[in-house]
Amino acid sequence: MAHNQSMSIAIELEREDDGRWLAEVPALPGVMAYGASKDEALRAVQTLALRVIADRLEQGEPVSEAMLSAFHVAA
Repeated sequence: MAHNQSMSIAIELEREDDGRWLAEVPALPGVMAYGASKDEALRAVQTLALRVIADRLEQGEPVSEAMLSAFHVAA
């Protein structure tokens, strides 16, 4: 039986004056990405956030429960 938690990581989106989109993950300082479209910015920041989380896990650094909520151990 799978256990599903409903926590999530917030992504903030903002359209710049030049038309580009900026996506940022406030829970991960420095994790932000630009895109020509909203979807492109979202994909880029999600990719970067996953890389940062993976790096933290590999280095043994603390990772919040919200960041790990997408994963569960199947019994």
